[in-house]
Amino acid sequence: MIHARGLAATFVTGKGRRQREVRAVDGVDLDVAEGEVVGFLGPNGAGKTTTLRMLTTLLRPTAGTATVNGFDVATQSVQVRRSIGYVSQAGSTFSQALAGDEVADHGQLYGMSRRAAVARGRELFTSLQLDGLWDRMPKNMSGGQRRRLDIVMGLIHDPTLVFLDEPTTGLDPQARANLWEHIAALRTRRGATVFLTTHYLDEADALSDRIMIIDNGVIVASDTPENLKSQVSGDLVHLGFASAEPVSRAASALENVGATEIETDGSGVTARVRGSAKVIPGLLRELAAGGDALEEGDALEEIEIKRPTLDDVFLTLTGRSLRDAEAAVDPTDEETDR
Repeated sequence: MIHARGLAATFVTGKGRRQREVRAVDGVDLDVAEGEVVGFLGPNGAGKTTTLRMLTTLLRPTAGTATVNGFDVATQSVQVRRSIGYVSQAGSTFSQALAGDEVADHGQLYGMSRRAAVARGRELFTSLQLDGLWDRMPKNMSGGQRRRLDIVMGLIHDPTLVFLDEPTTGLDPQARANLWEHIAALRTRRGATVFLTTHYLDEADALSDRIMIIDNGVIVASDTPENLKSQVSGDLVHLGFASAEPVSRAASALENVGATEIETDGSGVTARVRGSAKVIPGLLRELAAGGDALEEGDALEEIEIKRPTLDDVFLTLTGRSLRDAEAAVDPTDEETDR
């Protein structure tokens, strides 16, 4: 469905002596198969938005090639646009128009008859739980309803490939969870391929068959969420004691079982431990057998084990969190992502 090789985008910023060339996307290779749900992640300024705009023909590549649904994004942009659905982060509905009219008009722009567009639109309203809102203006809808309306607009011509750019930004947790179900149904019920950008790591984890991570204009990882998390060096284990006395022995014991990133803090010790479920029971027995360190007053008070998260993956691969507010902004952004 999507095939790109050496995709690049270069921009010139500033004026005079301050003028400089910025390579927002630097030779991206990516493939998306039919029926996949792919999460495309990256910090602000990583090149995520630029890549998406090139794939949807909103921006012409500086170098490289890309085909979407078999059409070249540079030379067959009209065919690409006719064959995809695109839901932008900003939305595409006019707040003071009737929702049904907006949807039907959008369908007609794709060559549908008015009758077919209305029938298809009403079907989508039902499947996306927008019943009764055909004659309502978007400005009088909730945030979740407006985002589902945006998805209706993107699906009106029944595309086989759908691009969703930050589809749940600004929604409350309940509305997000509801929209997740509808996004998952695009593939399960309609057989669509979904290319999803998001800043919500739990969203990418829950919805994506595969995750691509872009940083500094380059794809740095592409795999299933579970495989990516397994690359992080173990579970995060915290042992908390009633006093500081056992901490040094616990740190040494963790080092002996191959733990990494060992840190002590007062009466606690934290480390990365591979196979923690098997390692920790033996480690505790070792501590208990080492004398009176775990007697009353110095006893172990808490054990906390956290499985690796996608944010841990980001930190490992890029040295920063996905939500790093200090990251530079993508030169093509028309609005701040978050």
